[in-house]
Amino acid sequence: MSRYVFKLPDLGEGTVEAEIVGWRVKPGDTVAEDDVVVEVMTEKAAVEVPSPASGRVLSTTGAPGDRVPVGAELLVLETAAGTPARTASGNGAAHAVAARAAAAPAPAASASAAVVAVAAPPEASAAVRSARVATSPAIRRRAHEAGIDLREVAGSGPNGRIVSKDLEAFVARRAPPTPLRSAPKAVPGPPQAGTPAARAPAPRAVPAGATEEIKVIGLRRVIAQRLSEAKRSIPHFAYVEELDITELESLRRHLNDKLPAGAQPLTYLPFLGLALIRVLRDFPQCNAHYDVERGVIVRYGAVHLGVATQTPDGLKVPVVHDAQALTLWQLAGEMRRVSEAARTNKAKREELSGSTITITSLGKLGGIVSTPIINPPEVAIIGVNRALERPVVVNGAVAIRLIMNVSSSFDHRFVDGYDAAAMIQALKECLEHPATIFIAG
Repeated sequence: MSRYVFKLPDLGEGTVEAEIVGWRVKPGDTVAEDDVVVEVMTEKAAVEVPSPASGRVLSTTGAPGDRVPVGAELLVLETAAGTPARTASGNGAAHAVAARAAAAPAPAASASAAVVAVAAPPEASAAVRSARVATSPAIRRRAHEAGIDLREVAGSGPNGRIVSKDLEAFVARRAPPTPLRSAPKAVPGPPQAGTPAARAPAPRAVPAGATEEIKVIGLRRVIAQRLSEAKRSIPHFAYVEELDITELESLRRHLNDKLPAGAQPLTYLPFLGLALIRVLRDFPQCNAHYDVERGVIVRYGAVHLGVATQTPDGLKVPVVHDAQALTLWQLAGEMRRVSEAARTNKAKREELSGSTITITSLGKLGGIVSTPIINPPEVAIIGVNRALERPVVVNGAVAIRLIMNVSSSFDHRFVDGYDAAAMIQALKECLEHPATIFIAG
């Protein structure tokens, strides 16, 4: 038998340490090469680290919440006699590790993920590798769930390694062609924060007189850190406006009534997204990033729409890139898709970063007013509250109308109060007269 020391590898993007989120193994367990042994959190991503070799776990270093520097001892394995006794370091070769989507949320809880490298086992295991497909644990899991034999997939990575795009291309080739339709069959909307499907399990009750200590680690620690930074560094200007969405609701119901049985109905969020895209043409200062290090505002021509989504791991912001190029149906579908991917930890890196403005909703829990926190480096966030029927005066007479508040926050350093109010008033006009959302110009 040989003693194999595995050190925390260089996880890329300037990472110097990582926080241990949870061990998947304990001393005495037997692991196979590529089995995930520990999940760690960097400032960029939550990363599943696979074992670089097969063997029995002799010891692990660090408990959940502990921070381990790159190059520090992480795991000691007892391996077969044929495996050279050497130390695995982060400068070794190249297993690819798919980072989970539960990573580095910014204040409204944006998240990012990464593909990083960890140490490979010694060259002596080449014969063993030739009998198995070279790829990451995440791709193996996706292939298993899809019923795909990875031996049939051609790899384009180093030494024929299968990377994500190879699996996606194989799935696309295998899928039957989709017949052309005048409109999509399914019209999904994004999962709204606070809905039962998006909630984390309810916490257990603490007996009277007792206390419970919960260590703040991993994603929850990052959320707390980023929220604090956002509120401390950004002077928020909040603006709330009341909207009469009676006509919008009539249009929404009409479109939903046309859907096939079982299709996902439209929510308000795709309409809000489309209306926001339209008004941002006149308010480019709100579709922007503030680059702190360079001290510049970067305005974007494209709208990369962040959709704040509640997940069991915390609030994340998946992104619909180039939302300005999508129809209502396409936007609804993309919002639902990226939100579901974020909630199930299947989102790609690019789907969890790069938003230029964020929308958020608490759905039925929306209340009357909220004060959403800006998602840096963005400078604006738009939220919707609960819609209620109320008596209002219309043309001198009392009528029952469907009323909903829009709550917004702006970075007051770069968006003047007048411009923020003017943008919300333009948004109000679009949503109260929904036909104008679809008029080109």
